[in-house]
Amino acid sequence: MTVINLTTEIKAEINKCFDMARSIDLHMISASHTNEKAVAGKTSGLCEAGDIIIWEAIHFGIKQHLTSKITKMNYPFFFEDKMLKGAFKSMRHEHHFKEENGKTIMVDHFYYEVPFGIIGWLFDKIILKKHMTHFLITRNKKLKEMIENNNYKL
Repeated sequence: MTVINLTTEIKAEINKCFDMARSIDLHMISASHTNEKAVAGKTSGLCEAGDIIIWEAIHFGIKQHLTSKITKMNYPFFFEDKMLKGAFKSMRHEHHFKEENGKTIMVDHFYYEVPFGIIGWLFDKIILKKHMTHFLITRNKKLKEMIENNNYKL
C-alpha cells in the first residue's frame, strides 16, 4: 500500500473550504491538467455521502475511467472517497479539515495499491507515486488559489 500525505493551509473558513473541496465542478477545474471530468453518476454540484461519480481522465496519454463513491462524510471536518472500479487495485482518499487561527488546514491521506505484482510495484516506485503526488499538489494549489481569491462561487 502506498500512502501520500499532504497538508494545505487555506486562508478561509472551514465550511467554505470543505464545500469547495467536495464540489465536482471545481474538481474538474482544479484537475484540468489531466482533462478530468465527471461523465456519469453525480456529475455536478456538491458530492454527498453515498454519491457515485464516474471520472474520465488522461494519465500517461491513456484515457482512463475511475468509479468512486463518497463513503463517509462528517460535515465540515471529513469526507472519504473510495474507488469502486479503475486502474488501481484499490484506492481510498481521506479529506480532513480543521480550523486553526482563522485558517483551514486541509489534510489529504491518499492510499492506493497497484496491480501487476512486481511490475506494478516498480512502476509505482519509479513513476506513479511521483505522478500522483504532483497531481494532488497541483489540484490543491488550484483549490487554495480559487478559495483565497474568491475566483469561484458555489
